[in-house]
Amino acid sequence: MPHEAKLRLLPSKAPSMPPRGTALPFRLLRYFSIASVTSFAVVAAALILNASSQGAFFEDVQRKQASFFADVQKGFVRQQGEAARRDLVATYESGNVTLTSMMSNTMWAKDFAPLAVAAQLVSIEPCRALADPKEKDARTAPGPETKACLAQVGARLRALPEFRAVDARVFDVMRKTAVVKIKVFDLRGLTIYSSDHSQVGDDKASNGGWKSAMAGTPVSELSHRDKFSAFEGVIEDRDMVSSYLPVLDPVAQQVVSVFEVYSDVTPLFNQIKSTAGQTAMVAKANSEKVDGAASANAKEMKDGSTLGLLVVFGLLGTLFSVLFFVVRRADRIIKAQRHEREHVQQQLGQNEKMAALGQMVAGVAHQLNTPLAFSRNNVTLVHEQLAEFEAPLRVASKLAKLVRGTAGDEVTLNLGRSRDQVAALQVCPEDLETMRAMLQDVLNGIEQMSELVVNMRNFTRLDRTAIAEVDLNKGLKTVAYMARSVVRNGIRMVEEYGELPPIVCNPSQLNQVFLNMIINASQAIAGDGTITMRSGLERGLVKIEIEDTGAGIAPDVLPHIFESLYTTKPPGEGTGLGLSIAMDIVRAHGGDIRVRTEAGRGTTFSIYLPIRSAADMPQAA
Repeated sequence: MPHEAKLRLLPSKAPSMPPRGTALPFRLLRYFSIASVTSFAVVAAALILNASSQGAFFEDVQRKQASFFADVQKGFVRQQGEAARRDLVATYESGNVTLTSMMSNTMWAKDFAPLAVAAQLVSIEPCRALADPKEKDARTAPGPETKACLAQVGARLRALPEFRAVDARVFDVMRKTAVVKIKVFDLRGLTIYSSDHSQVGDDKASNGGWKSAMAGTPVSELSHRDKFSAFEGVIEDRDMVSSYLPVLDPVAQQVVSVFEVYSDVTPLFNQIKSTAGQTAMVAKANSEKVDGAASANAKEMKDGSTLGLLVVFGLLGTLFSVLFFVVRRADRIIKAQRHEREHVQQQLGQNEKMAALGQMVAGVAHQLNTPLAFSRNNVTLVHEQLAEFEAPLRVASKLAKLVRGTAGDEVTLNLGRSRDQVAALQVCPEDLETMRAMLQDVLNGIEQMSELVVNMRNFTRLDRTAIAEVDLNKGLKTVAYMARSVVRNGIRMVEEYGELPPIVCNPSQLNQVFLNMIINASQAIAGDGTITMRSGLERGLVKIEIEDTGAGIAPDVLPHIFESLYTTKPPGEGTGLGLSIAMDIVRAHGGDIRVRTEAGRGTTFSIYLPIRSAADMPQAA
């Protein structure tokens, strides 16, 4: 069954073209001011209403306070203990998040990323195939066969040179800290590293903590361990906080791994228990003081109500002023970051284009070399053969001189000693025809080289103009001609162009889109095949199709093909930027790219662009 990926066509109402890959800027300062003033006004109204009714409310509270406070005290100690545990977990989770971020920034690219790449070569699917359906539940332990298979996977991972390098680095960094264990999972849920080596190779794909971290949400829990394998050795009777934490790629901001960090919180947890006992004693004493303080509080409540309102209003005004300046500063930083991001995206696009041009240059050099070679060979042969015409030309020259010196129609020749030389002449008119044919071949070769140079000049000249009104069919023809230099011989290129109106666009950027897709199409065809380029109009839009007869795109890959840095090619053979840049360029033109693919039959990329004419563009004053 064919699969299709559709993206919403962006509206194109504005005549000017926004920077590629960007949406309309969010007006942070304006929306903050409106939201803040509205919120503060609502808060002020609520405070005034509350002040008018709080006297009666407070009296009612005083009457109920005695019975209510007794109940509160009973649960206070319990709640404090639970809150302390939650705060402890939250505090250590925050610390573990910071630790994970630090390790990601300092160790991911150099240490963990190479291990993650090497671990991809170790398959876990055979082990999962052995598992009983019940074992997919995180609460069910794997069976003997699955355990044995996972143990083999762990052994292969521990044998990796990258594992030993990461292990030494982690033990060196984490020794004598509160962190007692670190585990690293890849995107498959496979444990590719653990400071407890026996756990390397475990399958955690069904673990709830791993799933939550993969979704971008850290998860932590407090537990007690009788025995535990730590960096310093086996420890006993300890309280632990374990956290599943996502590791984000600093460029794409996507989860690339999950860390599980164990921290020893035994001293703090014992202190919490001690504090809970002291709190129970204090709570009892406080309960006795409440009754005496109730009457005094009633009077203070009335006196402080008015003053409190004034203070709150003053604080609200001060808070708004401070936040306004902070948000204004943040707004400026966001704008600067947006400009920097646009600059980086343009640089990435230029790098991708230069890579494609590099492939084309190699192909063009090959195309020029063939006509140059046979032209040089033919000229050399003609040059050598001209030497054979030297003697006949001398004889003909003397004969012409003799004819000019004789008045009659008959000329008497006295060959004398030249008779043998004249008789030895072997030149015939057919030799001259052969030379003419060879020179014609040279002219044909020069014509081929001239055509190639013209197309190269047309392709590179487009970079000189940012926005212009152009006929996309001409650009497609130029790109198709140039692409033949990088498409291998077994692939046939078919061009089917329909009538198109001129549209206002950036022709250099669109030609980059067409070239990237043609190159991708050629790489998708394993043997012989066909790449077809079509153009036409559909529902008031310009439609460009690039179809190949390759293997198609797998259903699990299809949703990710336009993601930046996503590639299915081996390391070093693809940047993962081609289709992402193509989508950014088409979106910047107010257009859309749709993909239709079928396994074993090929893929079709359809590019839709709005029709804009020069009249739609803003005129200079």
